[in-house]
Amino acid sequence: MDYDLSDLAFRKSSFSQAGGECVEVAEAPNGDHYVRDSKNPTAGALRFTAAEWTAFTHGIRAREF
Repeated sequence: MDYDLSDLAFRKSSFSQAGGECVEVAEAPNGDHYVRDSKNPTAGALRFTAAEWTAFTHGIRAREF
């Protein structure tokens, strides 16, 4: 299910610096995650299912990327 992006609370990494090229992420009530460009938030977002997001974050922690 896709959500209205304006209903989601997007956040940036605490490592982001002002004026930097950042992405923002939001978690939907069903566990899906949405990722968008912080410089162009109205351009839409990529949606990842809860399972896809879990695999992605585990891959980051395992230094697979």
